[in-house]
Amino acid sequence: MTVVHSYPLAVVLCLLTMTCWGSWPNTQKLAARTWRFELYYWDFAAGLLLFSTLAAFTLGSLGRTGRPFLADLSRADGGSIISAFLGGAVWNLGNLLLVAAIAVAGMAIGFPIGGGIAWVLGIAFNYVLVMIQKGHAHGNSALLFTGVAVIIAAILLSMTAYQRLASSAKRPSAKGILLSVTAGLLIAFFYGFVVKSIDKDFVAGGTGNLTPFSAVFFFAVGAFLTTFLFNPIFMRKPVEGDPVPAAAYWKGSMGTHLTGVLGGGIWSLGLTASFMAVGSAGPTVSYALSNAAPVVAMLWGVLVWKEFEPAPKGTNRLLVWMFVCYLVGLALITTSNA
Repeated sequence: MTVVHSYPLAVVLCLLTMTCWGSWPNTQKLAARTWRFELYYWDFAAGLLLFSTLAAFTLGSLGRTGRPFLADLSRADGGSIISAFLGGAVWNLGNLLLVAAIAVAGMAIGFPIGGGIAWVLGIAFNYVLVMIQKGHAHGNSALLFTGVAVIIAAILLSMTAYQRLASSAKRPSAKGILLSVTAGLLIAFFYGFVVKSIDKDFVAGGTGNLTPFSAVFFFAVGAFLTTFLFNPIFMRKPVEGDPVPAAAYWKGSMGTHLTGVLGGGIWSLGLTASFMAVGSAGPTVSYALSNAAPVVAMLWGVLVWKEFEPAPKGTNRLLVWMFVCYLVGLALITTSNA
């Protein structure tokens, strides 16, 4: 398997993850022109599983270090598999809510609130895991949590900006914010479940016996299978609009279906890169850098999709400060482990 030993390379991989996790919602926005998010999500889940399997048989099987994917499967224990599977299930419900929030509120708000809350809580959760495992913090805790405080300020600015937009455009601000907050609360904890499934020789804080690639595979299996549990509920009880009949899925064009598969593949590429980096960067910093995705999503939403054009005067100033806070928080978190 491919193993990363360099901290600078680990940071580059985390930045790749940040880019992937902040960019995949563009595929939803593209599909949304003719396709409900509930239908999009079936293809997204399929893409997630397909790419994680491909990564396991390539990056997870090549090289002279670690254990190849199939060899790792043969020695995997039930507890590790269940932990990674649960990570996929928890993330999947949170991500469905996040996709719903993006459909209601847009990328520039759904991600900064939902992703920002997941970012802050996830950093704290992974910090505690490492403390329990190693008995001491990884890196400079003061810099780390100063960065977290700055990110919280960015989340509050994001919520204020959306309330201004909702007021002027008569959009359902309470629903968009509630979906985003609930999504963030769930997504915050998935990373810790997956970390616990990994062998401690690969990841500080791990207590299982999987390699990172096997853990990502079982995570994807958990996310894919629970889509059949969660998504039908969203289809019958949609957050907006009429219920979606299952037969509507088969009316989509090949291009529409491939757009969803691409979205899942992009997200899975980000997760794979993050867990390739986690051994060198540590779970707390790796999660923190990887989940800086709200910065990327906000840029897409504001600059490309023009989601704030109808907002009243002065909203752009809030968005600039939100962006600055995210960048400052990201820089502090990065240097906390340097």
